[in-house]
Amino acid sequence: MVKPQDGFGADSMVNWSFEEKVVEIEQIIGRIEEGELGLEEVFEQFSSAVESLRECESFLHQRHQQINLLIETLSDD
Repeated sequence: MVKPQDGFGADSMVNWSFEEKVVEIEQIIGRIEEGELGLEEVFEQFSSAVESLRECESFLHQRHQQINLLIETLSDD
């Protein structure tokens, strides 16, 4: 399990998993698409999905930076 570090407290992200967040987002989309949620619940679910997407984006951005740094390190040798 990997922890995003961009603005997240270490304690709250100890068990954070990119793969689990993706599954969570897919489940939210499925519930919304079913059309059986009330309007308030749709907004709550949508808000939760957006927050999860931001966490995933932050995680991917951090990993991209790490990869670029590793590539630069290899190029210096």
